[in-house]
Amino acid sequence: MSVAQSRRISTLIAGRFARSMLARASGSTVALSRLWPGRTDRLIIAPHDLRTADATRAAEIYAGRFVFAGKIVTCHGRSIFDLEPPSEDWEAALLGFGWLRHLRAADTALTRANARSLVDDWISNQARKRPLERRADVRARRVISLLSQAPLVLGDTDGKFYRKYLRGLAREIRYLRHSTLDNDGVPRLQVLIALCYASLCLANQARNIKSATRRLSDELQRQILPDGGHISRNPGALVELLSDLLPLRQTFAARNIAPPPALLNAIDRMMPMLRFFRHGDGSFALFNGMSTAPSDLVATLLAYDDTRGVPMASMPHTGFQRLDAGNTTLIIDTGPPPPASVSQDAHAGCLSFELSSGPSRIVVNCGMPSTGRDNWRPFARSTAAHSTLTYRDTSSCQFVELSAMKRLLRGAPITSGPSNVESYREAIPGGDVLTASHDGYLSRFGVIHRRVLMVSQDGTRLEGEDQLTPAPGGRIKGSEADFALRFHLHPSVKASRLSDARGVMLVLPNRDVWTFEAMDDKVDLEDSVFLAGNDGPRRTSQIVIRQDARQAATIRWCFVRSSTSATATNARRNARREPELPL
Repeated sequence: MSVAQSRRISTLIAGRFARSMLARASGSTVALSRLWPGRTDRLIIAPHDLRTADATRAAEIYAGRFVFAGKIVTCHGRSIFDLEPPSEDWEAALLGFGWLRHLRAADTALTRANARSLVDDWISNQARKRPLERRADVRARRVISLLSQAPLVLGDTDGKFYRKYLRGLAREIRYLRHSTLDNDGVPRLQVLIALCYASLCLANQARNIKSATRRLSDELQRQILPDGGHISRNPGALVELLSDLLPLRQTFAARNIAPPPALLNAIDRMMPMLRFFRHGDGSFALFNGMSTAPSDLVATLLAYDDTRGVPMASMPHTGFQRLDAGNTTLIIDTGPPPPASVSQDAHAGCLSFELSSGPSRIVVNCGMPSTGRDNWRPFARSTAAHSTLTYRDTSSCQFVELSAMKRLLRGAPITSGPSNVESYREAIPGGDVLTASHDGYLSRFGVIHRRVLMVSQDGTRLEGEDQLTPAPGGRIKGSEADFALRFHLHPSVKASRLSDARGVMLVLPNRDVWTFEAMDDKVDLEDSVFLAGNDGPRRTSQIVIRQDARQAATIRWCFVRSSTSATATNARRNARREPELPL
């Protein structure tokens, strides 16, 4: 481990230790304090929940079947809160109480009674709390759910349960206010959002609104970058945060309180970023921990976008570029890894790209599954799981590997990676050109990866060149210099290698035909896995070109749409049908 890596890990550990010591001190204060500042004797307003609800799941919950994170647990007459959880993701979903929205969607006397019974069961047995239940982000999710679903639980209850509900909610908020915001990134924002909701939704909390608003504003200004991306560089963070920030803006308005400028500005910057990361089929580009995003939730979020404009071409602060031409879209990662404190889900995918044509995705990254992440995380984060160049079967970033360190840091943050990522784009008569490079392999192997991408004006051709070069005045380190260039294909693409072994024919779901060609190199078609599918990981293929940097340091390649494709044929037919203009 290098000196720089050791220093970075030491800084993370020191920060974690300081926060844990503060947590112990503040925990004593909370235990002694029996009064929540201001009387919480009634609920004033319940915020709107934008997340999709499924009324059919209410029957499953009533029958004692709880399906979260791909796992099923059946109660068999016992309390669901007493059973051993099958996974951490399942337990977080249960204790977050987001499933109450499914019961509310059914909106029957039976589901209301079931919701009240489950909440009462949880409130009445606080002594059996587990460590995950005390985690700040899980508690924040629970507070937001209990506030937004209060009409369901309290709709036809008596005064005794009403007071019990408020006492339980006040206890959660009290602990949340004294939490140390242990985890950076989205979890920290979720805690501050929950505290803002609490100050707005409960009575006699006027003096807490100002402090909660100020803390949230400061964190939004730090975490939401000027171009609208999140500091973690994960597109999924935008979906998660906007699902809470948009209703929060409405809650301020419902209380006749002006939303803080930082909240409005953050939303205005984040909305265009949603469009930036979307392909033609509505799916999101798979970078830095992104998995599948619920299409109905994304559609709901985009309905709040007043601009409804075309995506921007460049996001320099977050580190992404987008090339659009005709029906073709290219999204490229041209940024360094995020700060170590928010890099637990970051990937080693520098200079990787995704390619789509109309509603069909062609080249993708493997992504991250929505469930069972721990099993796939090491592979999904590696450079080999991305459509870019891998040198000597290593990743362009290095991660914390020791199990003890992972437990202490609650994940495996990045310890080293590209520090100098350059990109330059220009318009030429034939199309748009993007030139980018990164030094993720420089310190270990003495090479720099340079990638040039050119999309034709009509979007029918993507030309690329990948090159490995030593630093100016340097040389390639070591006796081995093998590398592999990978293009992971979407599972819906049918691929077959051409007889000359220098190309691959790609048939898309809409019957469009694209051809991949390598100018001077042999092309292999190998197995791959698409992790971000709606139904879990799926088998797919990848185009692979292997070479030795000492013998041939440059690979030229291209994707070309066939003139016999369905899209091209329809375009020609429409052109023939256009009447000629009189002279």
